[in-house]
Amino acid sequence: MVKKYFIKTFGCQMNVYDSNRMAVMLEEMGLKKTQNQRDADVVIFNTCHIREKAAEKVFSDLGRAYLIKQEREIDGKDTIIGVTGCVVQAEDKEILKRAPYVDFALGPLRYFRLKEVVEEVFNEREKQLLDTEFSAVSKFDFLPENKSESGCSYLAIQEGCNNFCTYCVVPYTRGVEVSRPVEDVLHEARRLVQTGSLELNLLGQNVNSYHGEDASGRERNLAYLLNKIAEIDGLQRIRYTTSYPADVDDDLIRCHKEISKLMPYLHLPIQSGSDAILKKMNRRHTRDDYLRVVDKLKEANPNIGMSSDFIVGFPGETDEDFQQTLDVVNRVKYIQAFSFKYSRRPGTPAAVMDGQIEEKVKKERLQILQDLLFSYQTKFNKDSVGKVMSVLFENKGRHKGQLVGRTPYMQNLHAEADSSLLNKIVDVRVTDASTNSLSGEVL
Repeated sequence: MVKKYFIKTFGCQMNVYDSNRMAVMLEEMGLKKTQNQRDADVVIFNTCHIREKAAEKVFSDLGRAYLIKQEREIDGKDTIIGVTGCVVQAEDKEILKRAPYVDFALGPLRYFRLKEVVEEVFNEREKQLLDTEFSAVSKFDFLPENKSESGCSYLAIQEGCNNFCTYCVVPYTRGVEVSRPVEDVLHEARRLVQTGSLELNLLGQNVNSYHGEDASGRERNLAYLLNKIAEIDGLQRIRYTTSYPADVDDDLIRCHKEISKLMPYLHLPIQSGSDAILKKMNRRHTRDDYLRVVDKLKEANPNIGMSSDFIVGFPGETDEDFQQTLDVVNRVKYIQAFSFKYSRRPGTPAAVMDGQIEEKVKKERLQILQDLLFSYQTKFNKDSVGKVMSVLFENKGRHKGQLVGRTPYMQNLHAEADSSLLNKIVDVRVTDASTNSLSGEVL
């Protein structure tokens, strides 16, 4: 009987990319994907450690997976439970102590060993295998060739971070910044397009710090890479995420003016509008630095829409600091944003800072911020009604005969459409809008 696998992914788009690569490795072993965990012979949780609740949810899911494993044992079926990603790196040996039924745990830089590890566990050569080594060897050198699964594909070009923001665990779980060579990225990009991708989303924890070497050994920046990728025949859309404000240079800004395939949408996290809080966060930009970059981007492309991340209730944040954040929102008028209450992450400097904010205050500030952010997002969506937008349909909708896709501005849009339009870019007239989605009719 053919063995099956189930992967649940938490957190960022990089984790989605990693999960897709793990799926390819398991399929090369002859396993087939299942959406039903009870049918899976191999169950993997690819984890995120950015927020506390995300990490705790993993252990809840692991507990449920263990119950399913016990039920399957009664029917004579073996189940391998594995954990990968940033929680493994952060928890290290603790993850096997808290969940002793886990068969293997691999850090985010070590999942390229997945095939080897699964075979060892299947053959009972190894139990409770743990690998969290911070290797100088690039995991990308060992991964199988990638291929498109849909019209839009993620493509990791850079991993790790050197910024050490005081609230963030990424440098401790993903390591220092590593950029893939230009030719490696282009090879994967071409393969993704050849196998069906119309849109590529370039990924990195700090993607615009990209400094990969070209064939001659010369370091190249993200702008150079974007121009090279834009030359690929058949590719229609390019995006990149996540960017760091201090690393947005004039070359990159020029790309938003000159590369037609680069979508008019940029996620550029500011985190706070207060210089005092930005300094405590160890961000390498000020409020004015950030606003100057936004102004330059809008000058280069007046149609660009901005998105951002915000943390409220950071240690020491005063009412005035919070008001400065609201002021930035009113100036930029973000079309989308992600906002969160500050959450202590063990091992980070911010976790032991004086001036921790009461939960009640954080909750109140978050509600005020989100109300303001949603007002601009709703206005932008409402202003889209009547416009014709190109939409890449990626999934079937909730209702029969409905497809769901994304506009150039990353808005979710659903429309009545034949399934033959799945993974294609088509013109759609927007007919209705809410805060979180658009409705439209295919032209």
